[in-house]
Amino acid sequence: MLRTVTLVVVATLSACTWGGDSNGGNNFSCSAKGQKQFVLSTMRRWYLWNDALPKNVKIGDYDTPQDLLAYLTTFSPDDGTGNPRDIYSYIGSAAADAQYYAAGQYWGFGFSYGSVAAGDARLLRVFADSPAGLAGLARGQRILELNGRSIADIEAAEGIDAVLATTPVEFHMQETDGSEFTVSLDQDVVTIDPVPQWRIIDAGGGRMVGYIELAAFISTADTRLDDVFTQFEANGVTDVILDLRYNGGGVVSTAELLADYLGGLVAENLIFTKTLFNADRAKNNNRETLFERLGNSIGLSRLVVIATGDTASASELLTNGMEPHVEVTIVGDRTFGKPVGQIGVEFCSNILRATAFQTVNADDFGDFYDGLPPDCPMGDDLSIAVGADNDPNLVVALGYLASGACPVAGAPGGQTKPGPAAPLARKPHGPPWRDYSNAY
Repeated sequence: MLRTVTLVVVATLSACTWGGDSNGGNNFSCSAKGQKQFVLSTMRRWYLWNDALPKNVKIGDYDTPQDLLAYLTTFSPDDGTGNPRDIYSYIGSAAADAQYYAAGQYWGFGFSYGSVAAGDARLLRVFADSPAGLAGLARGQRILELNGRSIADIEAAEGIDAVLATTPVEFHMQETDGSEFTVSLDQDVVTIDPVPQWRIIDAGGGRMVGYIELAAFISTADTRLDDVFTQFEANGVTDVILDLRYNGGGVVSTAELLADYLGGLVAENLIFTKTLFNADRAKNNNRETLFERLGNSIGLSRLVVIATGDTASASELLTNGMEPHVEVTIVGDRTFGKPVGQIGVEFCSNILRATAFQTVNADDFGDFYDGLPPDCPMGDDLSIAVGADNDPNLVVALGYLASGACPVAGAPGGQTKPGPAAPLARKPHGPPWRDYSNAY
C-alpha cells in the first residue's frame, strides 16, 4: 500500500515535511495510475499556486508521476522570461532524501562546479575525503574534458550534468598554474561537512569578529553551530561574517536555530519569519517564527553575508529574516532568488517535494525572486581558498566592518585583484544535494 506521511514540523525551506493535515484520508495504490492520482491530489491541496491548476487533468496522458508533475508546474506564475517560476518541485527517492538531510550524505564524486563562461567549467569546492578530493581535484581547477570530450562539445549536446550522472568518469583537468592531469573517478558515498571552517578574528581595538563558512543547512550543522556560538559568546563577538557563497539552502529548522544564535539576544520574541501557504491551507499552517534567546545567543550588532548566485533558499531566508533587526550587509554577488519552499510527502518509496509556501520577514518583505542585491559587489576569486586571509570577499567584509564603507579588495603585494566573474547560476532540479549544495 502507498504510505503518506502526516505533515509534521520537520521543515526545510527547500524541501520539508510540514505540520498539518495530509491528503484528506484518500487511499492510493502504488500502481502507475495510483501514483499519478496521488501526485495530482497532493498538488491540488498543497501547491502554492493550486488555484491556477486546471480543473480537468487527464492523468492517462502522462507516462509517469514525474511527467505529470512537470506538466502541473507549468501553471506556476511566469518568471519574467516566459518560463514557469516553479523549477523546484520534484519527485525523488525517499531514502536518499532522508540520508542527505539527516547525515549530509549523497552518492557522487564530491565537488561543486560553476561555469564562468561558455565552455569554461571550474571547480568551486571539493568535499574532504570524497573521491574527487582524494584524487587531487581542488578549487579553481578547470575541467577541460570529460571522457575525452571537451566541455564545449558536451554543453552543445547532452550537457555536463548528464555526463556527471554516470560512473566512472575520466576527468582531464587544468591546475591554476596551467599544468594538466587526467584521473578516472568512480562515484561513492560523499559526506558534506556543513561547517568546513570557523574562526574568531581580532579586528583590533578590542573588536572580535566571528567568521563561519556554512556549506549547507542540514541537521548535522546544529551541534557544530552550538559549539561555534559558545566560543563567539565567550569571546564577546558582536560582528559576524557568515560565508554562504555556495549554500543553496536546506532545512528550515537549522536556519531558525542559526537565527536564534545570531538574533535571540537582540530580537528576543520578535518575528524572524512568516510562513505563508495557499488559501486552502493557510488557516491551519501559516505561522510566525519568533527569535528565541539561547544560552549562547550573542549580542549581534552587524551581520555580513558573503553571497554568490548559488546562495539560495534557507540562506536567503536567514539573510532576509535578520534584516529588520540588525545591520545586514551582503558582500559578493546577487543571491539566487528563492523565497519559496517545499513540503515533503512520501509515497511508494518516493517523496514528492511540492512548492507549497512562501516566507517573508517581519516587514512582510519576501518578493525577491530576482535575488537579494549585494551592498559591496565583489567577484569570487577561484584561485584563492574560501576564507583565506587574502580571500577578496573576506577582505571586503572585514574592511566594511572596520570603516562602514565598501573597500577594494587587494591581492598580496597591494595589487588590486578583482578575480574572475562569479559562476553563472544554474537552475536547481532535485535531488536535494544538487539543489542545495550544488554537489556532484
